Amino acid sequence: MPELFDPALTKTLKKDKQYLENTKLPIITVSGTYQEDLKRMHGLPDDNTIQDIVFSRAHYSMAVGVACQAWGDEQDPKKAWVADPTNYVAADDWFSIKLTDKVGQTIARHPFLKTIKDLIDRFGRQKLPILNSITQPLLYLTENIQQPILSLHIATGNILVGQGKTVLQVITDPHVRYDYVTYADQPNLYYCVFDENTKLELLEKAALQQKDIDANRIFVTGPPIDPRIIAARIKKQPWRSGLLKLVLTTGGLGTNKTEIEQLLQQFLPNLRKQKPSIKLVIYAGTHLDIANMVREMSTAHRVKIGENYDKSAQLRLLYHPQIVDANELLIKYAFPWAHGFITKPSGDMAYDAVAAGCFLLTLREWGEWEHRIREIFEQQDISRRATLDHIMTQLSVLQSARGTAQSWVEAAMHHALRVDKLYLTGAKNIISAHQKIQ
Repeated sequence: MPELFDPALTKTLKKDKQYLENTKLPIITVSGTYQEDLKRMHGLPDDNTIQDIVFSRAHYSMAVGVACQAWGDEQDPKKAWVADPTNYVAADDWFSIKLTDKVGQTIARHPFLKTIKDLIDRFGRQKLPILNSITQPLLYLTENIQQPILSLHIATGNILVGQGKTVLQVITDPHVRYDYVTYADQPNLYYCVFDENTKLELLEKAALQQKDIDANRIFVTGPPIDPRIIAARIKKQPWRSGLLKLVLTTGGLGTNKTEIEQLLQQFLPNLRKQKPSIKLVIYAGTHLDIANMVREMSTAHRVKIGENYDKSAQLRLLYHPQIVDANELLIKYAFPWAHGFITKPSGDMAYDAVAAGCFLLTLREWGEWEHRIREIFEQQDISRRATLDHIMTQLSVLQSARGTAQSWVEAAMHHALRVDKLYLTGAKNIISAHQKIQ
């Protein structure tokens, strides 16, 4: 067992290990830390103000989404449990976690540094320094698990397959990194993939690496989306007239901060008007610098930030220093409310927004997989690229009816509400796939 800097985490580690060993659906991911919420979940005192380290909302929200599908109305560790070994990195290795977080955030806020990230991606996630740090707690958490383990991150999947564990690996995007085929020829590895095209790409890349993969071990499931987000589409009505309700979002690392600032410079004057044309919710996630930027800019433009629950407010800000709470704010106040999302086309936010019946305007992509996600939703006429320099003009055009036809905004929302059911049943399908390989 790793030696941890916080004695309370030793207790939660043992409890997480016990839950994983006794649950029907053990889920492992790598998203960051939510240590204070772990204390709360396990009945220990917690501090709701301590800052989490977050690498990815996607890997957290997707794992929790599958768990929520298994749980139903009430969290039940016998049905499913999620663990992230990042929470249990040994005290001696903690510096590598903080360094990875700091480097990631710096790159996310400075587009010219993205070339460094692209270089990292080229060599694969297996080379990242965090992987050595999470291996010991991961192996401790899973050492006694006998049934298949659902992995929502390629790093955990590869480590566990290499240890002889049976793994159901979720490829969460319509894009296959070569890391995914490292153990593709091993009989203890199964896959869940985004769609048929992703399955073909997986088979192709395995063949190129001389890996003899069994196609019967690949399940086409669709993306894992939290059922609470999908429920938001039930009462969603496509926009036809009136105020347009928009959500502007960042990602787990605080990505697209400069673009968010550029858009706010144009949105805030409109929000200050006597008759504005939009309402805006900004999701800053766990990033205090982005939240403070929004507060400072809104003050400068004399636009009041309303309370989270106030749907009449012209501007609201969703921020919390901890990922569990930040994600819950997004699910409660953004997806059910919005007509459209302005976001990078990421594997969590884009899927989630479409599943909630919203249109997309996309920011700068953050990798090959996001280019593919953007293309998929553009082809379905649900998404367009945001015009950063003239966003209000773009929105005006997209809201204008084309003769007797619908506006693009209304049509895009109708398309989102009629999206292929594969985009809505991923969590259910993944659970079914897990049951098939018992």
